[in-house]
Amino acid sequence: MPRGTPKSIRTKALTSALPKKRRPFGVGVATLGPVGDLPWAPGTAGSALGVLWVALLGRMPLATPWRTTLLCLTAGILFALGVRFAGAAEQFFQMRDPGSVVVDEFVGQLIPFVADPTGSWKLLLLGFVAFRCFDILKPFPAGRAERLPGGWGIMVDDVVAGLYALAVLLAVQVLGR
Repeated sequence: MPRGTPKSIRTKALTSALPKKRRPFGVGVATLGPVGDLPWAPGTAGSALGVLWVALLGRMPLATPWRTTLLCLTAGILFALGVRFAGAAEQFFQMRDPGSVVVDEFVGQLIPFVADPTGSWKLLLLGFVAFRCFDILKPFPAGRAERLPGGWGIMVDDVVAGLYALAVLLAVQVLGR
């Protein structure tokens, strides 16, 4: 496979060569069901699903503290499940950090919106773009966190990217006042 081939395509080529076997429940959680099987940019799709969840929370008839609580609960529960099941997915797919595991992108994408879960579409777009940039670039310590064992490395680097994106959104909100 050529060196410049995107990770998702390499993953699909490698995983399609594996014998077909039924996915355990945990692998389905790690791939967010069919989202991780998308042929192009499954990580971006996982992030977009996170933004959609935030947008839906923002439209619920709840006070902002309750929206923030639901957002944090979602991120916390999925983080714990992601650590457990992303490691299982590595074993299932027989590769380190398979591109089809997208629960990490979903969780990381929630973090920028903790400060304002009722954001406008502009804030949602900025949070999405900032998170994807930091997730791809992996500034310190995200790149180092990626080397943690099993599901920890898969999940923590995206949490770090989410924290960087949160810092960007907070800076924009402070400077915009």
